[in-house]
Amino acid sequence: MKNNLINFAVTLIIAIILSQFLPWWHVMVAGFVSTLFFGLKRSAVFFIPFLAVLLFWMVYAFWLGNANDFILAEKIAVLLPLGGSWPLLLLVTGFIGGVAAGVAALLGNQCRLLIKR
Repeated sequence: MKNNLINFAVTLIIAIILSQFLPWWHVMVAGFVSTLFFGLKRSAVFFIPFLAVLLFWMVYAFWLGNANDFILAEKIAVLLPLGGSWPLLLLVTGFIGGVAAGVAALLGNQCRLLIKR
């Protein structure tokens, strides 16, 4: 449990810092690095970074969209089959980022196990 919280916090902090300098794939670096140094077991390898980035991207997208009353988010939600629902767009955005971080965390865990040998 303690390792899960540490990995969650480290993933979140790395993602926040790297979001200032790198494009969208910074979440993959955050998931990879956090799991490389703070290993997890079983399904937590995927789900802890997934949840950290899901939370980060949803909050960050909400913060960015709130500045313009979600006008752009509503227009993008109309283009996608979301019925113009910006909250659903935030959820989809967070889900995509979470999957990217989770897959990168799986790779980080495999690299950690390979280095241990």
